[in-house]
Amino acid sequence: MEKRIRVLVVDDEPNVSKTLTLLLEARGYTVDVAETGKEAFEKALNRPDIVLLDVVLPDVTGFDVCRKLREHKATKDIPIIILSVRNMYEDKIEGLYLGADDYITKPFEYEELFARMEVVLRRRQAFEVEDSKEKAQMIQELRGIIDNELLTPFFQPIFSINPTELLGVEVLTRPPTHGLLSTPDILFQAAMRFGRYHDLEMLGWRKALAKISEGNYKGKIFLNCNPYLIESSELYQIEAILNDYDMTPDRVVFEITERSAIVDYKTFYERLHEYQKKGFSIAIDDAGGGYASLESIVETNPQYVKIDLGIIRGVEENSLKRSVVKFVVSFCKENKIISIAEGIEQKKELDTLLALGVDAGQGYFLGKPQTEIQTEIYGKKS
Repeated sequence: MEKRIRVLVVDDEPNVSKTLTLLLEARGYTVDVAETGKEAFEKALNRPDIVLLDVVLPDVTGFDVCRKLREHKATKDIPIIILSVRNMYEDKIEGLYLGADDYITKPFEYEELFARMEVVLRRRQAFEVEDSKEKAQMIQELRGIIDNELLTPFFQPIFSINPTELLGVEVLTRPPTHGLLSTPDILFQAAMRFGRYHDLEMLGWRKALAKISEGNYKGKIFLNCNPYLIESSELYQIEAILNDYDMTPDRVVFEITERSAIVDYKTFYERLHEYQKKGFSIAIDDAGGGYASLESIVETNPQYVKIDLGIIRGVEENSLKRSVVKFVVSFCKENKIISIAEGIEQKKELDTLLALGVDAGQGYFLGKPQTEIQTEIYGKKS
C-alpha cells in the first residue's frame, strides 16, 4: 500500500486550518495541525513530509519557526512552504533565505497550492543531502565554482524554418564535469538552497556574453531566467553587463523557466512588462505542457512561445499532438508571436512542423549545444 504523505499545517485561524485539512485529506494526504510556533516545532519532531507554515502566529513568527526547523538536526530537511497574506518582496526573500522551499501569498487557488507542494516534494526528494560532511563539501564546491568562475557557456542554435536562417541562440551554462555539482540541475538547485542563485546566474550570463562579444554573432540571445530573478532587484544587473560588452537590450530574450516557482504573480508580470518596455523580449517555454497555460501566455504577452518537446516528439504520427501544434501556431500567428518547436530530433518531425506552419525550431537534428555558435543547420554545406 502506498504511503500517505503527511502534512503539518501551522495556522492559528481555525477556519483556515479546517478548510486546508478537508481539502488535503480529500487529496489523500494525512494532516496534522499546529496553532502556535511552539506546537509546530514539537509536532515537526515527528517528521511530517511537508510543512505549510503561516507567517503570523500568536507566540512567534513563521520565520522564527522556519529558522528553528532548519537549525535542528531532526527537522532541517523537512520541506517548508510559507503561506502569508503579506505580499512584500522582503518577506519572501527572508523566508526563502531562511530555508523555506516556497512562499505563497494568500489568498491562493488551492490547485496552485497542490501543484507547488508536489514540485517541492519532488525537488527535495531528488536533492536530499543527509550527510553534513557532504553538505559542507557541496557548499565549498559551489563557492569555488563561483569565485573561480568555473562555468562554461554552451550555445544551442534556434533556426527559422522557412526560410532557413539562424534566429538566435539559447545560452546553456555548464559546470565542471567532476564533483557533486556536475550537472546544471543539481548546481542551480544547490545555488538556490544555499543563497547563491543570483551570483551563479549572473556569472553564467556574463561568461556567455563575453564569449559572444569575441565573435561576429549579432543575433538574438535567449537567456534562461528563473522567476526569483525576475521578482528580485538583481535582474537589473543585466543592463550593466550588457553595457560592459557594448550590447543593447533588443538582443536579449528572457526565456522564463520554472514558472511553478513564481511567488507573486502580480509583481512578476509587472517586472516582465517593465523589461519589455526597455527593449528586452520574453519567451515562454513548454507550451502544451508544464505550467505554460494560455492564461500565463496572455498575461506575459511574450514575443516567443516555445512548444514543449513532449508535444514535438513523434508529432508526425500522432494526430492529437498535431492538433495541439496547430492550435499554438494559429494562436501565435494571430497575435504576432513567433512559435518555436523544441526538441526536434528527426527530419520527419521537422517536415511535419514545417507543414503545420511553425516559425522556428531547435533540437539535436538542427544543432547541438556547443561552445562556439553554430550558424548552419547540421548537414547543410556552407
